[in-house]
Amino acid sequence: MNRPARRGRERAATDREIRQTARALLVEHGPEAVTLRAIARELGITAPALYRYYGSRDDLVEHLRLDVISDLGDQLAAEITGLADDGTQQLFAICKGFRRWALTHTSEFTLVFASPTGGTGSAEGSVATLKQVSEPFGRVFLLAAGEVLSAHDVALPSDDVVPPELREDLAAYRDSLVSALSSSGVTVPADRLTLGTTYLMMQFWARLYGHVTLEVFGNYPIPVSKPDALFDALLADLAREIGLPPA
Repeated sequence: MNRPARRGRERAATDREIRQTARALLVEHGPEAVTLRAIARELGITAPALYRYYGSRDDLVEHLRLDVISDLGDQLAAEITGLADDGTQQLFAICKGFRRWALTHTSEFTLVFASPTGGTGSAEGSVATLKQVSEPFGRVFLLAAGEVLSAHDVALPSDDVVPPELREDLAAYRDSLVSALSSSGVTVPADRLTLGTTYLMMQFWARLYGHVTLEVFGNYPIPVSKPDALFDALLADLAREIGLPPA
């Protein structure tokens, strides 16, 4: 038997076990429970042995974050399979699926979407937002938005509405959006993906993300007995503002 190949398989198996254990700790006890010491204890090994696989807790948490965001992207992509391909149904199905996932996976949501740099999972990029358009969740969201821009006469704001202080950042973000869409075979005319459009997409995400975060952590400013209706109203508002059919 080829010993290097066997060692490689053994290392890969151990790596999977480490990440599965980290995921279980995350789900059962929350992000702060994901420590090298706790994982080592669960696996019956010493904490220093884990450093052969991950250089630090941040390194492990970043890989765990990528596992979670990949699973979320795959789940949402599967959920929208078969929906109309003009993007509208897909876009709002993704919004609803994101909320549903967040409410049923609060620990994963906290790790991936609510851990600021310097806190839980302080490795660079530990907060998954739409700026990471190359990652599975950002990509599935972006592709649906790209189809909407290509297939619908969306009410787009002019570049004049963009605060001058934000234009440089938005221009760089727009370039990353164009690149991600092109690599996925979606072509959006240049006059549709403007600075104003990019600003609109950022605001769309901010409102969706803000609403879901408030709901996940129970931080609505008033008691809400029918949260589904409130979320549906948000989506209807977003659709109306950009000239799309009701969500």
